[in-house]
Amino acid sequence: MRCHRLKFPKTKSKLRSIASVFLFAFQCIAVSCLAVSAAHAQFAFPEKEIRVNDLPSVTARASSKDGVAHSSDLLAAALEMVLRDEDACCGKDSALEDALQAVDAKSLKDIAERLQGRHVLGDGRVTTVTAEFLAPDQVTAPHIVAMMHDQHAALMMWNSHLYVLYGVTYVESADTANDAYNGMYVDAIHKFLLQDVRYADSRRKVVFDRLTEDLSKVQGVLFLSAKTE
Repeated sequence: MRCHRLKFPKTKSKLRSIASVFLFAFQCIAVSCLAVSAAHAQFAFPEKEIRVNDLPSVTARASSKDGVAHSSDLLAAALEMVLRDEDACCGKDSALEDALQAVDAKSLKDIAERLQGRHVLGDGRVTTVTAEFLAPDQVTAPHIVAMMHDQHAALMMWNSHLYVLYGVTYVESADTANDAYNGMYVDAIHKFLLQDVRYADSRRKVVFDRLTEDLSKVQGVLFLSAKTE
């Protein structure tokens, strides 16, 4: 009965070659894993701020009896800032003078419904108002940021009080792990920059921090525009 000897490499060079092959394969796998991990990472850019420029500073008229501005006066002052059109709002013989008397100034939805459409000025000209009311679940960062970039201020109802929304701070990020975005940038608002038209002093500027404030106390946002012909 013949026995066959097993043949092993006679030198260490062949062993090194085999080891090198395995090491190279392992390195390729590791690099591939890192590449996949990087491809599915989330990249965030520094926080940005955008504001509506040249916004007029209007303070609501206070009642002579109690020294407090009523809700209708707050609305008139806020609309004057947002629309930036004296013919449209909100003095004597302006397009919205009569309409404001019937508006529920504490409801953005009612403001939108009653001001939307055509209004006649005292001299017979017509002002057309366009209103876009966003309920809390419709307030999205991309739309708000785009409107701010286009220099459109808005009304914002927070904790049943009316403010002028004139800017935001936000962060752009790219979440490549989410195929739905397909490499697109996603905006996330951090702060809403507001003005309280009751005041003309340091109390006027207010910040709603989305990361710390109670979002359930925001009743919505209203964009308005007016064109007089």
